[in-house]
Amino acid sequence: MYQIDLRGKTAVVFGVANQRSIASAIASILHDAGAQIVLSYQNERLRENVAKMAAQWDDTVLMECDVSDDSNVESAFNTVASSIGKLDIIIHSIAFADRDDLGGSFVDTKREGFRLALDISAYSLIPIARYGTPLMKPDGGSIVTMTYQASHRVFPGYNVMGTAKAALENEVKQLASDLGPDNIRVNAVSAGPVDTLSSRVISGYRDMKRIHAERSPMRRNITLEEIAKTALYLCSDLSSGVTGEIVHVDTGYNIMGI
Repeated sequence: MYQIDLRGKTAVVFGVANQRSIASAIASILHDAGAQIVLSYQNERLRENVAKMAAQWDDTVLMECDVSDDSNVESAFNTVASSIGKLDIIIHSIAFADRDDLGGSFVDTKREGFRLALDISAYSLIPIARYGTPLMKPDGGSIVTMTYQASHRVFPGYNVMGTAKAALENEVKQLASDLGPDNIRVNAVSAGPVDTLSSRVISGYRDMKRIHAERSPMRRNITLEEIAKTALYLCSDLSSGVTGEIVHVDTGYNIMGI
């Protein structure tokens, strides 16, 4: 029988702003599987919430990292290198857009709002991979990011974040090609609507969730645990031949034509 055992592995998790987030669910399941967890926080203002989660686990390391600054990302991974020495898993669960650009008409998206959403939600994966993957060599590792099917469909209210997710999914494929020779896999989980603090700011989220449950083949919404279990699989040797994939965890909603 196959079991997932991540003892001796180290995972850096980006995006744990609170305990009701996808990133926190993934960090928790990776820890339960035996991995040592490194949790990032953007700045001192957000450190307290992340520290509360880290306090649950004796061996957790906190790492300050503002992904909008490449030098800060490099410094963060230097911290990992000096304190732990190696890295096996990176979880990229970061997305941000101005509230004004979530809702209304996409045609009204401002240049600065567009730039900000693409920078934080999509581009950030590139420097994270650039500075994190050298710590995965020579054994290889796994990078998992989070996306949504608004990357290729129109979800009113999601607006510029849909464009950011489209860019992110293309990056997954490009990075998978770049890093494959080093046995570093890059995949994305495309999750259906799930209750988090972040989802509440999306215009029309309640309708999105209701329609998803009504029309998906399984006639329900997903859970944070289901997303986390899929990420666990992608971080484990059970997915050793899987890279460049967008794995849907949405009770089948993505296959429907209505």
